[in-house]
Amino acid sequence: MKGIVLAGGSGTRMYPLTLATSKQLLAIYNKPMVYYPLSVLMLAGIREILIISTPPSIPALRALLGDGSQLGLELSYAEQDEPRGIAEAFIIGAGHIGDGDSALILGDNLFHGSGFPDLLRTSRQRLDGCTLFGHPVSDPERYGIGEVDAAGALVSIEEKPLRPRSNNAITGLYFYDNEVVEISRSLAPSARGELEITDVNLVYLKQGRARLERLGRGFTWLDAGTHDSLLAASQYVQVIEKRQGVRVACLEEIALRMGYIDVDSCYRRGSDMRNSEYGRYLMEIAETVA
Repeated sequence: MKGIVLAGGSGTRMYPLTLATSKQLLAIYNKPMVYYPLSVLMLAGIREILIISTPPSIPALRALLGDGSQLGLELSYAEQDEPRGIAEAFIIGAGHIGDGDSALILGDNLFHGSGFPDLLRTSRQRLDGCTLFGHPVSDPERYGIGEVDAAGALVSIEEKPLRPRSNNAITGLYFYDNEVVEISRSLAPSARGELEITDVNLVYLKQGRARLERLGRGFTWLDAGTHDSLLAASQYVQVIEKRQGVRVACLEEIALRMGYIDVDSCYRRGSDMRNSEYGRYLMEIAETVA
């Protein structure tokens, strides 16, 4: 399975913060926003990842992450010069995906919860068509909503319904088989001129090959795409890290624990950043694992 982080868009909701920088480079507490979606793909066991962003943003993202080798990853980059919809990511990334499955995550989404790595890997193994990830919300009329029947099967998907049939918001994490590329190519732009991911999901639903993995009690999903939600995400990560003494979306620690890098590599990364709490944490983790 290949991974895609869609880190595009003009970030107009975040002005003036994003007038001179990519939204995905803004900080969620003590790490760049892009670390959080990358961490999800890494936890799912995905090491070949394409980052799609705007032409002005790619040099800065590349300066931050490089080719991924320091994390045991293979990172590549592609441009989306205008926001033409989430589904366009599969057209842009067709060469990267090849003839295999793919996982797409939006660049401003944060996921956290006990047992999340196991759930991700199980979802990969069970993939038959598409797997969506739902999270309960109190205001479902603001989201794409997935309705499930008594047996837990996905039976309907509605985008921002006036009368929601459930409170399961479809998050910005998606697993697809290889058919997603041709489905995306076959879509007509919506009224707002974009290739909608909901239209992709509806094709799979009509085929009977869409399922919803519900992230219930114990899971957190945050979209850091506004000033308020960015602050809320930062406060959440701060509380978790201060109370539990762990780091959320620490890419080097994940790489070490997943076997992508060795102890020495992790320690060197920490030593390079030893003046920061993040760097000292990496050195401590490396010494603990050693």
